[in-house]
Amino acid sequence: MNKRKIIIDTDPGVDDAMAIMLLSASKKYEILALTTVAGNNNIQSVTNNARFLADLTNLGCPVYSGAAKPLKKKLITANVHGKTGLGNIPVKAKQPLTNDATKQIIRLVKKYPGEVTLLTIGPLTNIAKALQKEPGFAPLVKEIVMMGGAISVPGNKNRVAEYNFFCDPEAASIVFSSDVKKILIPLDICNVTPMYMTDFKKMTHSPHYKTILILMEGYIKAIKKFEKMKGALVYDALAAYFLLDKSAFSLESMDVRIETKGEYTRGMSVADKTTWGNKTVNVKVATDLNRERFIENYIKIMNSS
Repeated sequence: MNKRKIIIDTDPGVDDAMAIMLLSASKKYEILALTTVAGNNNIQSVTNNARFLADLTNLGCPVYSGAAKPLKKKLITANVHGKTGLGNIPVKAKQPLTNDATKQIIRLVKKYPGEVTLLTIGPLTNIAKALQKEPGFAPLVKEIVMMGGAISVPGNKNRVAEYNFFCDPEAASIVFSSDVKKILIPLDICNVTPMYMTDFKKMTHSPHYKTILILMEGYIKAIKKFEKMKGALVYDALAAYFLLDKSAFSLESMDVRIETKGEYTRGMSVADKTTWGNKTVNVKVATDLNRERFIENYIKIMNSS
């Protein structure tokens, strides 16, 4: 049986780790590569973390480092993932930077035209560069599943912008203006789908049980401190779960554009909510998720690995 092919473009990140562990445990996808992008932490740290996670989960795939900064602005890292990006997990090994993520993404998509899903769980810098560099890139991609944006809820980095789009709004704008099939998992559903230590403590049969508890202890404290919310907001894990159980989500086709110039709204994902005029639908947005089903299946999959 041929597994579906995927490239995970990531800036690990505790929630990135949960997404990668979930997809690895599911055994449903052939993960062609982990490609890294500066975001939650600097490019060296996130690449170190990606190598650590690839080894931890026995992915057997290469790690390619990518963009060290956004297209136009200075990198602003996240504040909920600890010093290295993986909370209290001591990642000591330094992974050599290949600086060729965009090149490798293009190569793999060309190698398997129409077969590769891009799971983007960090800023969209690498993907935007691929679209700029290779004019024929968009039609070759099966789909992009993105964690990002805030449609009808406040942002988590400024008043209106979610972190991934705030980090590199120019890149997000390029992706949203492209013809690639896009599915967006926004803050709207992430904020109402928290997980708690009681959930993670049910993953006793997972080989990563101790790692998960260490990750979550610090992460839950940081979420409470910086975002004033209880539990672990596992953002990227929801995007990964979409690839495993699409029927658990409700999707709505929308016309969404990314604000790149606003003084207070930079990085905002602006959905056209008017009832008049012509809309250019460019993305399917997840508007609801069966939380109980997600948590039940997440625990089940992790315990089966």
